[in-house]
Amino acid sequence: MSAAPVSALFRHIETLQGDAPWGRFLDAGTGVNSALWARALETTDWVAITGAEGHARQVRAAVGQAMRPQDRLMVGNWQDDTLLSGEVFDTVIADYLVGAIEGFAPYFQSQIFRRLTPHVGQRLYIVGLDPYIVGEVSTEAGQMVRDIGRLRDSCLLLADESPYREYPAEWVINAATDAGFEIMSAQRFPNRYKEKWVNGQLDMAVRRLPKLRNPSLAAALSDEIEALREKGLRLCRAENGLRYGADYVIACRPICP
Repeated sequence: MSAAPVSALFRHIETLQGDAPWGRFLDAGTGVNSALWARALETTDWVAITGAEGHARQVRAAVGQAMRPQDRLMVGNWQDDTLLSGEVFDTVIADYLVGAIEGFAPYFQSQIFRRLTPHVGQRLYIVGLDPYIVGEVSTEAGQMVRDIGRLRDSCLLLADESPYREYPAEWVINAATDAGFEIMSAQRFPNRYKEKWVNGQLDMAVRRLPKLRNPSLAAALSDEIEALREKGLRLCRAENGLRYGADYVIACRPICP
């Protein structure tokens, strides 16, 4: 759900990595963006985990012929203690994994870094999004981002689905430190949400409306979605994007016992 240019976040990770080899590479919560980026790196092998078969199909279609015989794309859940048992990777990336966990392993966020610890040989890179539906808002753009996020999540909940549960960078730093990692770098990247984001988030809400049990409520929400879309797109054009919130990249390494 990030609005920051994905390439900017990955370029930052490449800068942090420097000349160190990527080696064995684990994409602990893969998606199309992270998969395409990782497969372009010089890795000895690439293993990607996703919690849904539908996501796996999307990644497989995007990566295509770039998959090598030693690469693996797996559907799994990090609550499963046997997942990748005994395997250690030089580089691990958790790309928006903390937020996405809610849909597959609710409330497991506090355990995810301890779960990943035995698999991290050299570096763990964590990419995340500061929550934007809580806290004070001082700008019209910020209020619009919040309104869109809340309406999207409301439709997901009414359709019996779990929205992402994002955590701020400070929480992630504390959780990773408690799990035995040393923080090497932490940086925020301010967001500017464009028209594509406005339409994408509200289209996500629209697709859930047929699942609602109350047709009158679904119709009212449809009207609200389109009214918010019109207002959001107008504000986007006037301000050249909705500037609010930030993504972050945290780099850490395991502390040797």
